[in-house]
Amino acid sequence: MDEEFLYYRIADSIRREISDGNYKPGDALPSIRDIAEAWQCTIGTVQHALRELEYSGLVATHAGKRTRVTSAAAQAPAASLHQANLIHHAETFLLESMTAGYTPLQVEDALRVAINRWRAVTQAPIELSPGTLRFSGSHDLAIAWMATHFDEIAPGHKMRIAFTGSQAGLLSLQKRDSDIAGTHLWDEQFDTYNVPYIQSTFPGEKIALVTLAHRRLGLIVKPGNPKNIHSIGDLAQSDVKFINRQAGSGTRVFFDAQLKRHQLEPAQIAGYSDERATHSEVAAVVADSRADTGIGLEAAARAFGLDFIPLTTERYDLAMRESTFHLAPVQMLVEWLKGDEYRALLIRLGGYKGEQSGRVTWVE
Repeated sequence: MDEEFLYYRIADSIRREISDGNYKPGDALPSIRDIAEAWQCTIGTVQHALRELEYSGLVATHAGKRTRVTSAAAQAPAASLHQANLIHHAETFLLESMTAGYTPLQVEDALRVAINRWRAVTQAPIELSPGTLRFSGSHDLAIAWMATHFDEIAPGHKMRIAFTGSQAGLLSLQKRDSDIAGTHLWDEQFDTYNVPYIQSTFPGEKIALVTLAHRRLGLIVKPGNPKNIHSIGDLAQSDVKFINRQAGSGTRVFFDAQLKRHQLEPAQIAGYSDERATHSEVAAVVADSRADTGIGLEAAARAFGLDFIPLTTERYDLAMRESTFHLAPVQMLVEWLKGDEYRALLIRLGGYKGEQSGRVTWVE
């Protein structure tokens, strides 16, 4: 990011430190020179960031004295600080877009379209139209894109999605509350994905597994990997704060199995019980310096400008009953997964392999 806009990130970082209680009312912040050296920027950029915090009433700067946190910081509710962070992120995006040549009106229109698309696929009315497919399962960036563009993949049809985790997705499919379940559950005994779970969840039923893609899963870390994290074992270091995925997700199943392999207990991992529902949320926590590392997809790390330590390549499948597999929109989806447009999407997202995308495996 240009130094002209770097002050937003510096202000965000200090604001989070205050919100987390690392700086209390009356505490002095590091000197302007120290902050400039830490961020590798000019003194003027740091001064701009501190002025932003002064406008918010979080700090006070007096000539010839250190900048100190004001009493207002302790009284500011966490929700307000959280909302302020969101506003600053939005302003940063706006400034970056304007630098790229877009007008504020164009950015506003684009965000409105994106929000409306997302609402359509996640907040559809309970009474769904016959042309709507219901998806429930593990979070995936390609799925999110696919759902918001489903009318382009299968004209005249829509998809409603709920990112619930792999196990919850299969249970939803079992109860017929969804038509398609997204799953990447690794079975340690057979060293394979999904099939053993399908057999135990749907005994006597014929289920189709359509491969979405193979995805690189690993540890998301800050740029430059300052804590020198390279394996699961490094998470037990006392100075490493971890962010986890929720119980029942395929990522959590894999991670817990890796802890056993490394003979580690959850209590040895600072932050093990701190969970997030999506890969993007994990990446956001690391990007915001609320954790040093988290378990997630390479695509999520790339989206937030973070580094990535690969641990495995997993297979993500779309599970469905035979009757659903033969529906027209599903057949169009399967063909699209085999095509060049989808391959190009996976390349843009990063961390995916699409050679087997669209392959169908039947489980009985």
